[in-house]
Amino acid sequence: MNSEPLGHLGHGAAPGAASFAELWGPAVLLVIVIIGWLYAMAIRKWRLQFPESEPVKRKQELYFYTGLLLYYIAEGSPLSYYGHHFSFSAHMLQQSILYLIMPSFILLGTPGWMLRPLLKHKVMDKLMRFVTSPLVSLFTFNMIFSFYHIPIIMDTLMANELLHNIYNTLFLLAAFQMWFPVFTPLPEYNRMSELWKMAYIFVNGILLTPACALIIFAGEPMYASYEHVSEQFLFMSVLNDQQLGGVIMKIVQEIVYGIALAYTFFRWYRMERKKDEEEDLLHESYRSNQANPNQA
Repeated sequence: MNSEPLGHLGHGAAPGAASFAELWGPAVLLVIVIIGWLYAMAIRKWRLQFPESEPVKRKQELYFYTGLLLYYIAEGSPLSYYGHHFSFSAHMLQQSILYLIMPSFILLGTPGWMLRPLLKHKVMDKLMRFVTSPLVSLFTFNMIFSFYHIPIIMDTLMANELLHNIYNTLFLLAAFQMWFPVFTPLPEYNRMSELWKMAYIFVNGILLTPACALIIFAGEPMYASYEHVSEQFLFMSVLNDQQLGGVIMKIVQEIVYGIALAYTFFRWYRMERKKDEEEDLLHESYRSNQANPNQA
């Protein structure tokens, strides 16, 4: 294998040549710290300024800050640099964290009263209801995911930083859009029953499979961005690294969607159990009221 070209399509790179900023993303860290500080102020000092605000549970805070940490790991740590310049499998791990794992933590950690003021206007409300409808969310995320992994599109994006950043932003928004119907913090936008949510998650998993399968079972390197990377930076062949990337994405997807299914199922089970208990109490109360006149 030719080991001279190292990076993407001519912009060479080597681990030892990377600067501290390239490896550890201080700008990304600064943005995350600011978001974390604003969140802390909103749920404490500024909370009473929000209509219908309620105290945020520790578990919710933990979800949000975990989401921020995951974002930094994906975009600010050496994983981002290594995945962009050398390893397709590292790049797929980065994508798995960014688009399959992180958004659900942020949504679970965001109280609905914090978002509601942004949607007070009728136009914003209608737009939000359209964008987060299950079919639109399902189609948008999986279309963006599949298009990204078409070789000519991915190679073009990798060679152009501006285009890459724009597409990644759309990708991230689509990931939040995809998870919103499942983990929506706004009850008024919760349009699916828990059973339909399980079906939604299952269909999402099916739609993600073809792109992963094409990568896993490809007989040769698909992406010019990685085909000339030296094996000394991969510890395996470029083809094996590509196949490993597809496997990582598929395994992470199966685990994450499996956890989401379990979470939704147990939430549905608890709701049904609570409903049954309330009905039993009503029946007991009715029987008690019927019995009292007879006793009298």
